[in-house]
Amino acid sequence: MAMTRWWRLLSLVVLVSCVWTCDPASAQQRRDPGSGCQPEHLQESSVEATLRLQQHKESHPWLVSDMTVRVPRLWPLAKQLTFSVQSPQYRMAMRCLLLGDETPGKRNEWHPRDPVVTATDSSVEVHYVAYSWITSDKPFPVGPWEIVPAGRTWMVYLWPRTLQTVRWKRIEADLDGLAFSDLVERASSSTENKLVWTNRLPQDVQVEIDPPRLRQLTATLTQSLWPTAGVASWWVCASLLIAVAALRARRTGTAGAHGTTPPPPVGDVAWQPAADGPDTDTEHSTSFTRTLLEWAVLSAAVALALLLLTQRGVKPLWSAVLGILAGLALVLVARPWVLGAPPAAPGAGPDEPDPSHDSRRRQALAVTAATCAVAGIGLLVIVAHAAFGLPWNLAPLTTTASGRTGLVLVGLATVWLWLAAMLAWAWRFAHEGGLLRKHWTKQWDEVPAQCVAVVGCLLAAVAAILLGLAWHASSKQWGRVNWLAEHYDPVGYNKYQSKLLENFFFSDLKWVFAYSWVLTGIALLALLRYRNRPHRTQGRRSERFSRGPSKLDLLLTVSLFAFFVGVRAAKFANAGALYGVWLVLNIVAVYAVLRVGRDWSVLGRMGDSFYAKRLGTEPHREELVDKARHYLYFTHQKRLLDQGHANGMTCEGLEKELEDLRSWLVTACGGNEPPEQISVLDIALAWGPYGRWWSNAVRAARLAFRFGLPATGLLLYYQAKAPYWQAQILFSPVGIPEFVADLILYQMAWAAAGFTLGALWRLLPGRRSQARAWFLTAAYSVPVVLAAALIHFFDTDPRQLLLYAALLLCVLTLTSIWMDLATFRKDLQYESSRFSLLLSVYQLRGLSVQIAWVLVQAAAIVGIWVHLAH
Repeated sequence: MAMTRWWRLLSLVVLVSCVWTCDPASAQQRRDPGSGCQPEHLQESSVEATLRLQQHKESHPWLVSDMTVRVPRLWPLAKQLTFSVQSPQYRMAMRCLLLGDETPGKRNEWHPRDPVVTATDSSVEVHYVAYSWITSDKPFPVGPWEIVPAGRTWMVYLWPRTLQTVRWKRIEADLDGLAFSDLVERASSSTENKLVWTNRLPQDVQVEIDPPRLRQLTATLTQSLWPTAGVASWWVCASLLIAVAALRARRTGTAGAHGTTPPPPVGDVAWQPAADGPDTDTEHSTSFTRTLLEWAVLSAAVALALLLLTQRGVKPLWSAVLGILAGLALVLVARPWVLGAPPAAPGAGPDEPDPSHDSRRRQALAVTAATCAVAGIGLLVIVAHAAFGLPWNLAPLTTTASGRTGLVLVGLATVWLWLAAMLAWAWRFAHEGGLLRKHWTKQWDEVPAQCVAVVGCLLAAVAAILLGLAWHASSKQWGRVNWLAEHYDPVGYNKYQSKLLENFFFSDLKWVFAYSWVLTGIALLALLRYRNRPHRTQGRRSERFSRGPSKLDLLLTVSLFAFFVGVRAAKFANAGALYGVWLVLNIVAVYAVLRVGRDWSVLGRMGDSFYAKRLGTEPHREELVDKARHYLYFTHQKRLLDQGHANGMTCEGLEKELEDLRSWLVTACGGNEPPEQISVLDIALAWGPYGRWWSNAVRAARLAFRFGLPATGLLLYYQAKAPYWQAQILFSPVGIPEFVADLILYQMAWAAAGFTLGALWRLLPGRRSQARAWFLTAAYSVPVVLAAALIHFFDTDPRQLLLYAALLLCVLTLTSIWMDLATFRKDLQYESSRFSLLLSVYQLRGLSVQIAWVLVQAAAIVGIWVHLAH
């Protein structure tokens, strides 16, 4: 009997529980406490609030809310504020205090940490800090405040969801020196920067701010078509540059093939037909230039198409279809199986046969089969969307497991195809330009199916990692926005993740193509390598070296500098709409520095007669370096003699030796007396460590890449330290990939700067090698002045621009010093260390000057860094 009563009682409890949990009104109340917050018990609360607006020297105006609330113990939920932050009771109490009946997830404000809760016998104190950035003309709620852009002004309201009828103890608004008006005129005190209210209701706080007009212009331009036009102009300029280079290279090759005299010299070596004859060389040259023209047209067309697809109203279905078809077309048009490497590519033997037609057919079959299979998977999901539980437009409100699988397959297929397209074009450029290792091309010729399988798996892994990072970032974003939700809302989370998967294939597609401009740099470098490849018919000691790049090679080199180094200034100045202008401006700046400094360079002041008699071939270079060694020895002995250490040498003998070295210079100048301050050592250092300017450029690029590693670390650390960029890195779907891309691009920038320095080594002015680094940095500084003017004009952050310029100068200075060491690299075996070799080359006074200059640069970098830290 007792057992029967227990079962009846248990059944009653279960029935009541089921009715309570299934009742929609009850469930809604648990998700949205509303009147359950019991705000009438908060009348005895004490509140202090501060709003700080930081807009001076900031890329985006920054709003920081600092609020402290002391609630009485009489409030029924006060005790729950002291619970664990993961408990539903804590979230409910904190939500009631901060949001009231507002639905969690509507706010996009940021909070650096959870509210700090301190309990006493009579009250519970909650200290809550929140912040946000003004990036558009929409209202921005942050803490109890709300900032509403209204035309030419910003309206600031104290608009809490709770505690509206409580007199707040102290309210403070720090407006960073902006002009303001107290509309209600209830402020207790007012200064130039700050308004203070004491014992006032929230509705008494209404402030009108007059922001700088340029701030408004920046926000307006960000949301207008100007950034889109700037990106379009960037792609158009890049495509035109590639097209001009390809057409000029084709014209030069055609002139040589028809027996006319092309512009000598091409690269380092006077033009000569390749061993296989002019027809074969012209065929490869035509193939390469055709590839460049194809990429110039395709990249511009695809970029403009993507810009159109980013406009509102484009359905995900069409974005997916066009993305898959465009990726497939880009891979097939790239034709990575086409043989385009020059017959005299480095490492090729004179009788080495070309890959057979069968090998190329197998390569084409492997690539086509793989890309078509991946595209077919994506298109199959689109066609058979009903089988995956997806609507025809691929924009479901909620998804099942099969629906999410379908969206993931479409996204992975699209991203895989675009990654494959970028890789295919990079391979084609590097293959035809002779940049690839012989082992790689041999594997591609022998086992193409295995190569495609391995590369396909790697690309699939990269696509999966991108999806995983996007999913992780979106999960963090969901948790950040809904951190005060009392209960996990599976329906809302499903909608949120469905939207993420719906946009994944397009957002990451845009990110992949946004960095495809790197292919333009690879194409320029490949064309440079192709034009300056060593010919088999020429011996190492008989080839004739030039003083620098030809006109076309100079354009390609300067363009590399503008692409990878110069345009950074536009990014730091937030001038994305001017990317196209910036590209042209950087090219013009380097040409202007060369035009001014060419006649003042060491070799330019020596004249053409000296170059013809004393430079130009490997024996001449070896003789020059040997004379420079003698000069170092005799000057060292003369200094010892002046200090009283004769070592068997006489002053007359040393002066006679130095006069002979001077005569060796004078007799080769054709009657023109060279400047007295130029010695044979200056000429050897000005010529560089190698005979070919290409070799000098490659050596300098490798050195700058190594010296740029700590510089990249500093820049990325500063970028990651800023709160705005922290938010972008951690909570954006492509934040971490963007961070990794910045790391790679910084290193490519240092390498491109070093390559340019080495290529223009003999054309830049200055007796000391460090002066060449200064002049090249000055060429970069011309656009930097414009960037600094824009930064000052818009009152944004100039510090990253200054840090980048200082690091660039330091990297190039160290590169120039190590280039001088490489000139006397054979002497390193006779020295105890590199420092002793430096001491020998620069001698005591010169070395002290170099060290002092490097220390000055380091001090400047440290000073900028300290300023950045504060």
